[in-house]
Amino acid sequence: MNYKWERDGRAAVSRRDFLKISAGAVAGGILAGNPDVAPAAPGQEKDQTALRIGLAKVCTTPEQPIWLHGYASKSRFRPFEGKLNELYAKAMAIEDIRGHQAVLITIDQCVLRAAEAKALFERIVSKSGLARGQISLNLSHTHSGPLIGTSDLNRYPMPDEIRKRTEQYTDQLMDKLANLTAAALADLKPARLSWGVGKADFVMNRRTYKKNGAYRGMGPNPDKYVDRSVPVLRVDGPDGQIRALVFGCACHAVTLGNSNIKLSGDYPSFAQESLQKRYPGVQAMFVQGCGADANSHPRCGPKQEEIVRRQGESLGAEVARVASGKLQPVRGPLDVEFAEVDLPLEPVPSRERLKKLGGAQAYNARRMLAALDRNESLPTHHKVPIALWQFGRDLTFVGLPCETVSAYVPLVQKALGSERLWIAGYSNEVDGYLPDAVIVAEGGYEARGLVAEIGFYSARAQDVVVETVRKLAQQAGRPIRP
Repeated sequence: MNYKWERDGRAAVSRRDFLKISAGAVAGGILAGNPDVAPAAPGQEKDQTALRIGLAKVCTTPEQPIWLHGYASKSRFRPFEGKLNELYAKAMAIEDIRGHQAVLITIDQCVLRAAEAKALFERIVSKSGLARGQISLNLSHTHSGPLIGTSDLNRYPMPDEIRKRTEQYTDQLMDKLANLTAAALADLKPARLSWGVGKADFVMNRRTYKKNGAYRGMGPNPDKYVDRSVPVLRVDGPDGQIRALVFGCACHAVTLGNSNIKLSGDYPSFAQESLQKRYPGVQAMFVQGCGADANSHPRCGPKQEEIVRRQGESLGAEVARVASGKLQPVRGPLDVEFAEVDLPLEPVPSRERLKKLGGAQAYNARRMLAALDRNESLPTHHKVPIALWQFGRDLTFVGLPCETVSAYVPLVQKALGSERLWIAGYSNEVDGYLPDAVIVAEGGYEARGLVAEIGFYSARAQDVVVETVRKLAQQAGRPIRP
């Protein structure tokens, strides 16, 4: 489905509402009523590559302590105590000369299950007038952020008072994100975009193996692939002054271990804070990559607060280095593609096999057995959102769902070509890990399956994801090599 300004029945926005949001309207294929994009004088042509950017941010720190999310540890079965960072949600709205719009939201949050994602995006769509596919949300996956929603509450012995507090916070958070989107759209101004790529040295693969090649467990593995790239998008005003720095890193935000009980965005927050200190008034936004099988290294321990600050500051310094160097232009037009696809799940194992499954897969196995005991049919597929934004011929941004393992980076690069490509994970919905076919065969933590829903992803899910991205890229106009 192609979500552009032209109406498709689901993307309808009234002229009056659009005027309120972006101070412009589409008439005869030309934006009217906006001095920044006024019709060209006779004999002059407008710049078809021009973009406008709107920025907004909101503090999402809970007003009252609630439980943290990310570690199923009894030591954290209590509200957070103090904070290392304020938490934020930030938005960047983009509009091209034709009025095609999209909004990227980044948030200091661990996961977003399907039920909460549905409620959130319905609220954002209602407030902003955008279609669902024009909105992309990326989660930093901090393991020291607040638990939200109700999808995971059955996993924790949470007192009723804290449960109610969690539900109230979730409702307030969704309202903030809807208002944030509208605020970014209302801030649209002419801008120049450029981008480059750096490298993060603290990213380490966490899957280890026995001498016979079998999966051993979780630990630092410097010999196995991870995506250490640090994509950087610089947003300048017409005067050349930086307005925003959007950057990525493909690594679990777990430098702070399960002994930490303070609220924090982990290394992504410290990286953003360091950039905003270096560039006063600039909005720094973090985009989590495909780092489901990558941890920061080192991490945890008695010096974890010192380590997380150092890692965040080093990432911020790398972003600043890239942003101050030679960058490639990023121009319009903007084409936004979005699809919800059914990923195949593994056939249901026998009861005997389910009873034997242990480790990370035991939780899913127990729920599958319980469902079978209730004579319920188990799901064969799980629907996930996949987003792709195409900026002219300059840059393709891919937003993959779930806790996406690093192998999806070379897989998508092979399908689309490796140039002018930014691949993000943890986008729009996160309900468990999305393994590639190799990890499905090997097993281990990243093959644990869904969390709020039931099931284990099939090895065939990899092909569905990659083929969907390829089709979206073709629809968006990215040149695809044979």
